[in-house]
Amino acid sequence: MPAGKVKTYKEQKFDQLKGLDGISDDQVAEHLKLYAGYVKQVNALNTELAELRGRGQNLGTNPEFAELTRRLGFEYNGMILHEYYFANLRRGAEPAPPGGSGLAHALTESFGTVDQWVKDFHAVGEMRGIGWAILFEDPVNDRLSNHWISLHQEGIPAGFKPLLVMDVWEHAFMRDYKATDKKQYIEAFFRNVDWATVERRLQNEAAVRPAAA
Repeated sequence: MPAGKVKTYKEQKFDQLKGLDGISDDQVAEHLKLYAGYVKQVNALNTELAELRGRGQNLGTNPEFAELTRRLGFEYNGMILHEYYFANLRRGAEPAPPGGSGLAHALTESFGTVDQWVKDFHAVGEMRGIGWAILFEDPVNDRLSNHWISLHQEGIPAGFKPLLVMDVWEHAFMRDYKATDKKQYIEAFFRNVDWATVERRLQNEAAVRPAAA
Protein backbone atom coordinates (compact mmCIF):
# COMPACT_ATOMS: atom_id res chain seq x y z
CA MET A 1 0.00 0.00 0.00
CA PRO A 2 1.64 3.32 -1.02
CA ALA A 3 2.09 5.92 1.72
CA GLY A 4 0.70 9.41 1.28
CA LYS A 5 3.05 12.31 0.58
CA VAL A 6 4.68 13.60 3.76
CA LYS A 7 4.85 17.39 4.08
CA THR A 8 7.69 18.68 6.18
CA TYR A 9 7.79 21.78 8.37
CA LYS A 10 10.50 24.42 8.35
CA GLU A 11 11.82 26.41 11.26
CA GLN A 12 10.48 29.93 11.22
CA LYS A 13 12.84 32.88 11.65
CA PHE A 14 12.28 35.37 14.44
CA ASP A 15 14.86 38.09 13.88
CA GLN A 16 12.78 40.61 15.84
CA LEU A 17 13.75 38.84 19.07
CA LYS A 18 17.23 40.37 19.26
CA GLY A 19 17.63 42.99 21.97
CA LEU A 20 14.54 42.22 24.05
CA ASP A 21 14.17 44.00 27.38
CA GLY A 22 14.92 41.55 30.19
CA ILE A 23 15.15 38.45 27.98
CA SER A 24 18.73 38.05 26.80
CA ASP A 25 19.86 37.09 23.30
CA ASP A 26 21.55 34.03 24.82
CA GLN A 27 18.26 32.97 26.40
CA VAL A 28 16.45 33.43 23.09
CA ALA A 29 19.11 31.52 21.15
CA GLU A 30 18.89 28.59 23.54
CA HIS A 31 15.10 28.64 23.35
CA LEU A 32 15.15 28.68 19.55
CA LYS A 33 17.32 25.56 19.55
CA LEU A 34 14.70 23.79 21.66
CA TYR A 35 11.99 24.94 19.21
CA ALA A 36 14.07 23.56 16.33
CA GLY A 37 13.99 20.21 18.09
CA TYR A 38 10.20 20.21 18.02
CA VAL A 39 10.18 20.90 14.28
CA LYS A 40 12.65 18.07 13.71
CA GLN A 41 10.62 15.66 15.84
CA VAL A 42 7.35 16.51 14.06
CA ASN A 43 8.95 15.80 10.68
CA ALA A 44 10.50 12.57 11.92
CA LEU A 45 7.26 11.32 13.47
CA ASN A 46 5.21 12.10 10.36
CA THR A 47 7.74 10.23 8.23
CA GLU A 48 7.76 7.21 10.53
CA LEU A 49 3.97 7.11 10.69
CA ALA A 50 3.72 7.35 6.90
CA GLU A 51 6.10 4.42 6.58
CA LEU A 52 3.98 2.35 8.96
CA ARG A 53 0.87 3.16 6.94
CA GLY A 54 2.67 2.21 3.77
CA ARG A 55 3.43 -1.20 5.26
CA GLY A 56 -0.13 -1.63 6.52
CA GLN A 57 1.05 -1.46 10.12
CA ASN A 58 -1.15 1.45 11.21
CA LEU A 59 -3.04 -0.66 13.74
CA GLY A 60 -4.20 0.29 17.20
CA THR A 61 -2.74 -2.98 18.43
CA ASN A 62 0.71 -2.06 17.05
CA PRO A 63 2.63 -0.54 20.00
CA GLU A 64 4.97 1.38 17.69
CA PHE A 65 2.12 3.02 15.79
CA ALA A 66 0.27 3.82 19.03
CA GLU A 67 3.28 5.42 20.72
CA LEU A 68 4.28 7.51 17.71
CA THR A 69 0.71 8.73 17.31
CA ARG A 70 0.53 9.77 20.96
CA ARG A 71 3.86 11.57 20.76
CA LEU A 72 2.82 13.54 17.68
CA GLY A 73 0.37 15.76 19.61
CA PHE A 74 3.04 16.77 22.13
CA GLU A 75 5.67 17.54 19.51
CA TYR A 76 3.28 19.30 17.13
CA ASN A 77 1.73 21.55 19.77
CA GLY A 78 5.20 22.24 21.14
CA MET A 79 6.20 23.50 17.71
CA ILE A 80 3.06 25.59 17.20
CA LEU A 81 2.93 27.15 20.67
CA HIS A 82 6.57 28.20 20.41
CA GLU A 83 5.85 29.87 17.08
CA TYR A 84 2.99 31.82 18.65
CA TYR A 85 5.21 32.71 21.62
CA PHE A 86 8.16 33.97 19.60
CA ALA A 87 5.93 35.84 17.14
CA ASN A 88 4.15 37.81 19.89
CA LEU A 89 7.41 39.32 21.17
CA ARG A 90 9.51 42.18 19.79
CA ARG A 91 11.99 44.74 21.03
CA GLY A 92 10.76 48.27 21.71
CA ALA A 93 7.21 47.16 22.46
CA GLU A 94 4.52 49.24 24.13
CA PRO A 95 3.56 48.45 27.76
CA ALA A 96 -0.11 47.78 26.95
CA PRO A 97 -2.46 47.50 23.95
CA PRO A 98 -3.60 50.88 22.55
CA GLY A 99 -6.67 52.16 24.39
CA GLY A 100 -8.87 52.37 21.32
CA SER A 101 -7.87 49.05 19.81
CA GLY A 102 -10.15 46.09 19.22
CA LEU A 103 -8.01 44.09 21.63
CA ALA A 104 -8.41 46.62 24.44
CA HIS A 105 -12.17 46.65 23.85
CA ALA A 106 -12.39 42.84 23.86
CA LEU A 107 -10.31 42.60 27.05
CA THR A 108 -12.53 45.20 28.74
CA GLU A 109 -15.66 43.34 27.69
CA SER A 110 -14.34 40.09 29.14
CA PHE A 111 -12.41 41.25 32.22
CA GLY A 112 -13.84 44.66 33.14
CA THR A 113 -10.63 46.57 32.34
CA VAL A 114 -7.34 45.88 30.59
CA ASP A 115 -5.58 46.21 33.95
CA GLN A 116 -7.80 43.50 35.43
CA TRP A 117 -6.89 41.21 32.54
CA VAL A 118 -3.17 41.91 33.05
CA LYS A 119 -3.51 41.06 36.74
CA ASP A 120 -5.36 37.84 35.89
CA PHE A 121 -2.86 36.79 33.21
CA HIS A 122 0.05 37.44 35.58
CA ALA A 123 -1.67 35.31 38.22
CA VAL A 124 -2.09 32.43 35.78
CA GLY A 125 1.56 32.63 34.75
CA GLU A 126 2.73 32.74 38.37
CA MET A 127 0.91 29.54 39.30
CA ARG A 128 3.12 26.76 40.60
CA GLY A 129 4.23 24.34 37.95
CA ILE A 130 5.54 24.48 34.41
CA GLY A 131 3.51 25.05 31.29
CA TRP A 132 1.94 27.87 29.27
CA ALA A 133 -0.28 30.85 30.05
CA ILE A 134 -2.48 31.58 27.04
CA LEU A 135 -5.11 34.19 26.26
CA PHE A 136 -7.76 32.57 24.05
CA GLU A 137 -10.78 33.84 22.15
CA ASP A 138 -13.92 31.70 22.06
CA PRO A 139 -15.07 32.03 18.40
CA VAL A 140 -18.66 31.22 19.38
CA ASN A 141 -19.24 34.23 21.64
CA ASP A 142 -16.02 36.27 21.09
CA ARG A 143 -15.25 36.13 24.82
CA LEU A 144 -11.60 36.16 25.88
CA SER A 145 -10.29 33.92 28.66
CA ASN A 146 -6.94 33.02 30.23
CA HIS A 147 -5.88 29.39 30.50
CA TRP A 148 -3.08 27.35 32.05
CA ILE A 149 -1.74 24.57 29.82
CA SER A 150 0.61 21.99 31.32
CA LEU A 151 1.66 19.49 28.67
CA HIS A 152 1.39 20.87 25.14
CA GLN A 153 -1.32 18.46 24.04
CA GLU A 154 -3.49 18.70 27.16
CA GLY A 155 -5.93 21.38 28.28
CA ILE A 156 -6.16 23.51 25.13
CA PRO A 157 -9.88 24.29 24.63
CA ALA A 158 -10.93 22.82 21.28
CA GLY A 159 -11.64 25.44 18.64
CA PHE A 160 -10.46 28.39 20.74
CA LYS A 161 -8.05 30.84 19.08
CA PRO A 162 -4.74 31.67 20.79
CA LEU A 163 -4.14 35.42 20.98
CA LEU A 164 -1.23 35.78 23.41
CA VAL A 165 1.02 32.87 24.32
CA MET A 166 3.53 32.96 27.19
CA ASP A 167 5.93 30.08 27.78
CA VAL A 168 6.45 29.52 31.51
CA TRP A 169 8.42 26.32 31.27
CA GLU A 170 11.70 26.88 33.09
CA HIS A 171 13.68 26.59 29.85
CA ALA A 172 12.10 29.90 28.79
CA PHE A 173 13.80 31.96 31.50
CA MET A 174 16.36 30.09 33.61
CA ARG A 175 19.40 31.42 31.76
CA ASP A 176 18.31 34.91 32.87
CA TYR A 177 16.41 34.24 36.11
CA LYS A 178 16.39 31.77 38.98
CA ALA A 179 13.61 29.19 39.14
CA THR A 180 12.15 31.21 42.01
CA ASP A 181 12.17 34.42 39.94
CA LYS A 182 9.45 33.50 37.47
CA LYS A 183 7.54 36.68 38.36
CA GLN A 184 10.46 38.79 37.11
CA TYR A 185 10.47 36.87 33.85
CA ILE A 186 6.72 37.47 33.42
CA GLU A 187 7.26 41.19 33.98
CA ALA A 188 9.99 41.12 31.32
CA PHE A 189 7.69 39.23 28.96
CA PHE A 190 5.08 41.99 29.26
CA ARG A 191 7.69 44.63 28.41
CA ASN A 192 8.16 42.92 25.05
CA VAL A 193 4.64 41.96 23.92
CA ASP A 194 3.93 42.87 20.31
CA TRP A 195 0.36 44.06 20.75
CA ALA A 196 -0.08 44.65 17.01
CA THR A 197 0.49 40.92 16.42
CA VAL A 198 -2.02 40.03 19.14
CA GLU A 199 -4.50 42.44 17.53
CA ARG A 200 -4.03 40.79 14.12
CA ARG A 201 -4.73 37.40 15.65
CA LEU A 202 -7.93 38.78 17.13
CA GLN A 203 -8.93 40.12 13.74
CA ASN A 204 -7.96 36.83 11.99
CA GLU A 205 -5.14 38.49 10.06
CA ALA A 206 -1.79 36.81 9.37
CA ALA A 207 -2.29 33.94 11.78
CA VAL A 208 1.03 32.36 12.70
CA ARG A 209 1.28 28.86 11.32
CA PRO A 210 4.26 26.67 10.56
CA ALA A 211 5.52 26.69 6.99
CA ALA A 212 5.03 23.37 5.21
CA ALA A 213 7.34 22.53 2.33
